[in-house]
Amino acid sequence: MFDRDRMSEELRTLKVDVTRLLSTAGEEMFESSKDRAEALADQIRAALAELGETVEEEQEQLRGLIADRPIASLASAFALGVVVGFMLRRH
Repeated sequence: MFDRDRMSEELRTLKVDVTRLLSTAGEEMFESSKDRAEALADQIRAALAELGETVEEEQEQLRGLIADRPIASLASAFALGVVVGFMLRRH
C-alpha cells in the first residue's frame, strides 16, 4: 500500500528539481540586478562628466571675474570672511 522507497526517491527527485529551479532563478535575478547596476553606473558616470564640464566652465568665468576686478574680489572675500566669522562666534 505505502511504498517507502518510491516515496523517498520521489522526494529526492523533487529536491533536485527545486534546487535546480532556485539556482536558475537566482542566476537570472543576479544577471538582471547586474544589468541594472551597470546601467545606473553609466548614468552616474555621464552625470559626473557633465558636472565636471559645468564646474570647469564656472571656474573659467570666476577666474575672468577675479582677473577683471581684483580689488572688488578681495573686498568681497574679506567681507564674506567677516560675516562667517561673526556667525560662527555666535554659536
